[in-house]
Amino acid sequence: MYSLVVNGKTETCSKNKKLMDFLREDLRLTGTKDGCNQGSCGACSVLINGRVSKACLFTLEKLTGKEIVTIEGLEPRQKEVYAYAFAKTGAVQCGYCIPGIVISAQGLLNKKAEPSDEEVRKAIRGNICRCTGYVKIIEAIQLAAKLFREELSIPAEQSSGKLGEDLKRVDAVEKTLGTGLYVDDITLPDMLHASAVRSQYPRAKVVTINSAKALEHPDCVSVLTAKDVPGNNKIGHLEFISDWDVLIPEGEITRYVGDAVALVVSKNRESLEEIRALVDVTYEELIPMITCEEALAEGAPQIHEKGNILSHEHLIRGHADEQLAKSKYVVTQHYSVPINEHAFMEPECAIAMPEGEAGILLYSAGQSIYDEQREVARMLGVDKEKIHVQAKLVGGGFGGKEDMSVQHHASLAAWCLQKPVKVLLSRQESLMIHPKRHGMEMDFTTGCDEEGHLTAMKAVIYADTGAYASLGGPVLQRACTHAAGPYKYQHIDVEGFAVYTNNPPAGAFRGFGVCQTAFAIESNLNLLAEKVGISQWEIRYKNAVEQGDSLPNGQLVSKNAALKETLLAVKEAYETAEIAGISCFFKNSGIGVGLSDVGRCIVSVEEGKVHVRTSAACIGQGMATVTTQVACETLDLPPEMIIAEAPDTHRTPDSGTTTASRQSLFTGEATRRAAMQLRYELDMGRALSDIEGQEFYGEYSAKTDPLINDKKNPVSHAGYGYASEVAVLDEKGKVEKFVAAYDMGQVVNPKAAQGQIEGGIVMGMGYALTEKFVMEEGYVKAKYATLGLLNATQVPPIETILVQAKNIHDGLAYGIKGVGELATIPTAPALAGAYYALDGKLRPTLPMEDTFYQKRKNK
Repeated sequence: MYSLVVNGKTETCSKNKKLMDFLREDLRLTGTKDGCNQGSCGACSVLINGRVSKACLFTLEKLTGKEIVTIEGLEPRQKEVYAYAFAKTGAVQCGYCIPGIVISAQGLLNKKAEPSDEEVRKAIRGNICRCTGYVKIIEAIQLAAKLFREELSIPAEQSSGKLGEDLKRVDAVEKTLGTGLYVDDITLPDMLHASAVRSQYPRAKVVTINSAKALEHPDCVSVLTAKDVPGNNKIGHLEFISDWDVLIPEGEITRYVGDAVALVVSKNRESLEEIRALVDVTYEELIPMITCEEALAEGAPQIHEKGNILSHEHLIRGHADEQLAKSKYVVTQHYSVPINEHAFMEPECAIAMPEGEAGILLYSAGQSIYDEQREVARMLGVDKEKIHVQAKLVGGGFGGKEDMSVQHHASLAAWCLQKPVKVLLSRQESLMIHPKRHGMEMDFTTGCDEEGHLTAMKAVIYADTGAYASLGGPVLQRACTHAAGPYKYQHIDVEGFAVYTNNPPAGAFRGFGVCQTAFAIESNLNLLAEKVGISQWEIRYKNAVEQGDSLPNGQLVSKNAALKETLLAVKEAYETAEIAGISCFFKNSGIGVGLSDVGRCIVSVEEGKVHVRTSAACIGQGMATVTTQVACETLDLPPEMIIAEAPDTHRTPDSGTTTASRQSLFTGEATRRAAMQLRYELDMGRALSDIEGQEFYGEYSAKTDPLINDKKNPVSHAGYGYASEVAVLDEKGKVEKFVAAYDMGQVVNPKAAQGQIEGGIVMGMGYALTEKFVMEEGYVKAKYATLGLLNATQVPPIETILVQAKNIHDGLAYGIKGVGELATIPTAPALAGAYYALDGKLRPTLPMEDTFYQKRKNK
């Protein structure tokens, strides 16, 4: 028997388990989060005898008699202060890391009442945050320190909640204090646990699956195979490309190491690994194709029946070859960017259970409950209405939670066994299984005249889309539509191929293909600027589009665009720095290119409050706060009167996937339209009590043109955001500062907007300088600890400037434009420009070689 004191109370356990498991499973102290179970992320931080420690690294035998304090065990005054400070500063996004960071902060403040910023950064360097970029978190800890030190009371504050105000996030307090529920925080009576047996090889024929020994295990309830799938064994995020097997059948060939061959179901989570090992799968190993070149080689085996090319795009406007031949200066360069990992803080988890007659209730943490409903229904062979999906808090996504990962397996097991079933991926499984950012090989040719006016460009892009389609086709499209940059020239020729390989699938990731091509085109601009004899800033300002110009794709620039204004905002920072690089870029809001793209919202009056009901997933960006503020703006009601409901297929209409920086614009406009109907009733003199129980429906559908069309000025997307970033280096090549100016239209919430930008910049900095997803011959060798994620001590100061055009409200949703994806795009190009300014060496690969960060790592 092991005995320890947890939050002032003596607790005992007969098993020598990990402290994290004891806290979460036995004591139900779920504020301690399981982010990696490897001691790398800090989400499970607790105080052990006053010292900040990671609960996943200690077993109970090492803790006899010791005092443990979790987030739940903080004193009421401490909870009050942290809840206020983290909400006030905008330090909370997905929230999964925040309780662990609060514990690290308390460990610091127990020792030092007035810490410096450097001391705060060191105190939380063991806590990874993938959302915020740490800037607002450091501000929050300093504010908490001041409140404690000066014994200040929490100020009473009020906000109208209207657009442009720093309304505190509606979910900030529950996320800070660890009371909000993520899926893995939930346990149900008689709940079973399931886990997949994964392929031993990237490419192999499954000869036989023998589950006899596994079924003899006392905890084993069932072993499911493809034969047990009642409906379609193929799923896929895009309805028209369902090529991903739920379970690989006997006689079929695996496509990557993440492929599920069987699903074991156990009474206890602890025995899942034992049971999986007892499932005997025999394989015929085959040679994998791990590069686009290998997959496209003559005679290469077909990964899918249609062949090894998922999609091919060829975007032509004008006469690129002719113009390049006449150009004064031309540069041609090959660029190579790698597969990249999302590293969201919360590993994937889902719980499914029987509901009603032949139905399923699914608790999910994905990016679209209606996509999940559709895919699960198809797998089970039932009507969509039989699948009821509810979203819980989502601990980060960045695109990595658009595809099915655990939802379908939990639903299959619950359907077959008629019991609640939880499926939770370990961090290592997550790294192995979910889709990544596309690795790309790119050849870019760009020309300009003698004064630096761009004339034409050509590009050929090969995208490694991995084993399954995911969103590889749309990602390639976006890479192509943005490849020429936000510049006013019309002669372009961009050809792209998304190629199947036996690597993990590649799909949506913040930037959606544009991070890759932006790195290439912006680097080419720096080479041209040098040939012309002008600065990196000047070549961009000379060519930047403004209102009324045509983008390279032909779309007219809207009246609320402010790209040149962002360049002017960072000009001084660029020109006064000794060593600096600059990038400006753009990113669409909305799916566009002629596809269906709809935002929907129901506003209802219930028990005297206004309920805003939309299925738009919050993956950290603060969607509930956005809809709350749009409702406050439209209705002229205080935020206390607004309740933004969580996504639920029984309550909230389909607002599409949280992707393409679309939700603030699309669901924001749908919310405005629904709220305007209620506003009309209120303006007619009716009180809320008179409208009790009424519902008002709003919908916005964008009309855009297909990628290939004959229009002079097609509408490719509903809108665009623009940004300019300057990266400043010291003489050693260390990043000294970022200055970023963003045109995101009407700013909903300034602190939240800054937080999105800061987080995006830090993610882009990691992509450019430190992050590596290590693979060998199709096998994932990456571990969370070795991904190269930046901690708080490695992040430089970030100055954010929010720029607006004069015609800010020219557009939908009060002129709101998305910023989530845009925030990551200019960073790597700006850093590439800075290093080119440092030593004149072009670095055409990511992460960039021969930098302060690579050198330090090698030492």
